[in-house]
Amino acid sequence: MVEMAADGEKQQGHRPGIYKQKNKGHKHGKHRTKGEIERENKGRVSVTVLTKKQRKEQKKMDRRHKANQLRKNKKDMVLTEKRRLGSRDGPPHLVVVVSLHAQVDAGAITKLLRGEGAGGIVHHDRCISGVSDSFGLILPRFKQRFTFLSQSTADMHSLLDVTKIADSLVFVLDSTEGWDTYGDYCLSCIFAQGLPSYALVCQGVSELPVKKRVESRRALSKITEARFPDARLFPLDSEQDATLLLRHLGTQRQRKLGFRSKRSHLIAQHVTFTPNNPVDSTSGATGLGTLCVSGYVRGRPLRVDRLVHISGHGDFQLSQIDAPVDPLPLNLTVSRPLKASKGGDVDMQDGGENEAPVRVLMKADPSNRESLQAEAEVDPMDGEQTWPTESELLEAEEARKKKRVMKVPKGTSDYQATWIVDEGEEENGDMDEESSDNDDDDDMMDEAMDKEDGETDSQDPGSCCDSEEEEEEEEEEEVCSTERAGADQRYDEHMDEAAEEEGLKRYRDARANEMFPDEVDTPLDTPARIRFQRYRGLKSFRSSPWDPMENLPLDYSRIFQFQSFERTRRRILAEAAAEEDGAMDGWYVTLHIIDVPFSVMESVQSGKPLVLVSLLPHEQKMSVMHVLVRRHPSNTEPIKSKEELVFHCGFRRFRASPIYSQHTSADKHKMERFLRPDAPAVVSLYAPITFPPAGVLLFKQRNDGIQDLVATGSLLSCDPQRVVLKRIALSGHPFKINRRSAVVRYMFFNRDDIMWFKPVELRTKWGRRGHIKEALGTHGHMKCVFDNQLRSQDTVLMNLYKRVYPRWTYDPYVPAPLTWVKKEGTVEMEDLDME
Repeated sequence: MVEMAADGEKQQGHRPGIYKQKNKGHKHGKHRTKGEIERENKGRVSVTVLTKKQRKEQKKMDRRHKANQLRKNKKDMVLTEKRRLGSRDGPPHLVVVVSLHAQVDAGAITKLLRGEGAGGIVHHDRCISGVSDSFGLILPRFKQRFTFLSQSTADMHSLLDVTKIADSLVFVLDSTEGWDTYGDYCLSCIFAQGLPSYALVCQGVSELPVKKRVESRRALSKITEARFPDARLFPLDSEQDATLLLRHLGTQRQRKLGFRSKRSHLIAQHVTFTPNNPVDSTSGATGLGTLCVSGYVRGRPLRVDRLVHISGHGDFQLSQIDAPVDPLPLNLTVSRPLKASKGGDVDMQDGGENEAPVRVLMKADPSNRESLQAEAEVDPMDGEQTWPTESELLEAEEARKKKRVMKVPKGTSDYQATWIVDEGEEENGDMDEESSDNDDDDDMMDEAMDKEDGETDSQDPGSCCDSEEEEEEEEEEEVCSTERAGADQRYDEHMDEAAEEEGLKRYRDARANEMFPDEVDTPLDTPARIRFQRYRGLKSFRSSPWDPMENLPLDYSRIFQFQSFERTRRRILAEAAAEEDGAMDGWYVTLHIIDVPFSVMESVQSGKPLVLVSLLPHEQKMSVMHVLVRRHPSNTEPIKSKEELVFHCGFRRFRASPIYSQHTSADKHKMERFLRPDAPAVVSLYAPITFPPAGVLLFKQRNDGIQDLVATGSLLSCDPQRVVLKRIALSGHPFKINRRSAVVRYMFFNRDDIMWFKPVELRTKWGRRGHIKEALGTHGHMKCVFDNQLRSQDTVLMNLYKRVYPRWTYDPYVPAPLTWVKKEGTVEMEDLDME
């Protein structure tokens, strides 16, 4: 037994230890095979594979079938959504007719569409509240229903509001020119906020000779292809053409607009107002009341506990949602009953003897209803309060004793005396202004005297003026000068001198900023360390730190901030897409909006359409919004920072005073003093929170009330911690140059300022960098050292920065703009608020 065991040990062989030498393998230049990798791993699997969900391997045919199923489901979903619009289960197809030329008549288009030969049945005339030229059209042949309205381009606000919710636009073109200048301006505004599906229509082609029809359509297509490439042009001169246009509108592909597809919205078809106090109805109806708005729900389901926004008027709360009878049923005899949504109660209300009962779909719960609070509550005592030290109290007492002695009326107390302004300073300032004005007047008088002297010197004393020809020439010159003076006087009557002076000042400032960017002159009468005490120097604008929570203004206590705006946006939009509660898309409902001012009803009575949208959570709260815009080519006037503009952001319309900054990926952004025409800019302003995507339009209102399109863009983000820095550059001139060192003057004018700004780095326009070494004398000369020798024509600069914030001038109530209207060769100004 022992021997067999010994033989077994001999057969087992020798096992090498851990210290056995391993020679390098031959570098054959090939990759390892799968077998070699498996042998080296010895069954070990990486942790990343173990933690992931095991994927089921599918065969080739299974993968192909799955792709076909996904493609079929997506196609069916698109077809279902397309067929739903204008059908029995969806809202009517909303079509807006817009004329782009002053010589075309949109009323002729709508008259032709409502004709009997087009195959439609006009069931509900003037179906849009406030719009006279609107009607409902039912097409039994296509099993579709339409709502047409003709919107005038004179009222830009109403035009933009209506095109935001329109399913299709019908652009009426001139048969020869296409669109005029104002029509192109309207197209720019519509394209900037989002263009829905459209159709191009022109009239008058059939009146042309047969040979010229093809040439006319070819020329018109060449004009339209710049704005509408590959667009079909529909002639509309007969009822057969109207039928083809209706078929095209009902079957064309619908273009999705992101800002409206995420929210529920409707256009008012019937509006009533009930004041809270009956006294208000007799005293002019200026108080608050309940506004009942009826219309078709579009987009997402409408919930009663959400806030609603009326374009141009503000945010409001809902009390209940009713379901009246559909005024435009596809089947004229039977109207479909509405079922209660999930969690909603259906109550019946008597609608009168001749009216059908009204169903109450849902009522708002005050405990679950969203609040109208737009600003955070500011506690002025919510801050760190520190008691002054004894030394600070003594300094304040000494400063109070070292008051300037001035003469005051008898009986004036010390407190009253502090408010009296020294008359000597005002007199000095007035004298300086008067002296400068007098100097200008003297210069003008000197020039006039010189001209008169020159004219008297140039006269020939021996010349004879008694001839009849010379007298006739003098009479003709007098008549011409009188006519010229009258023409000049008539021209000056239409000129606003104040606006001209303001425009000249703005142009000079923009020109100076373009030639000498950010350069500021150091004042002579004020120390630079006092004048620029809010500025600081940065070693590197890109990498130097700047605390975004440092020295925030008081307005920041009134706004709201997200920990992660992008994460919140994704969550809220996902929840809105999955909602199934509320009034569904396509239902005809009546919304009871509470605490609405009577001015909303006045706007409807004046002929303006009423557009209403349901807000997402947090969209009523104020914050710092950032918009990425680009200057519109038609506007060349300088637009200064913090200048009040009119904003169209999504469904909102308001006024604000923004600041402009560069669009970069860094953590600090340089402020732009003017809106640049050659580069995109980020516009920062105080405004209600809006979740992107959303188109943005910027208008500037003139002194005469006309609004000009300034810039267009899209919503970027909501970030109060975005640091915008204003840069100033103090300039100096090299006085003496000695290799790398130089004596610089005119940057400062006293020794203390030089020592105060000594740590800040210097740069030159030619790329040199350096620092202040020492001050020379007491008049602002300083010795500076640079990385290379300076040029005599170079300029030394010192960059200083401070953080800037927008100006809080948010106003949700924007008055209707004035527009220029052409009447028989004359130009007049029309107020759109007038009936």
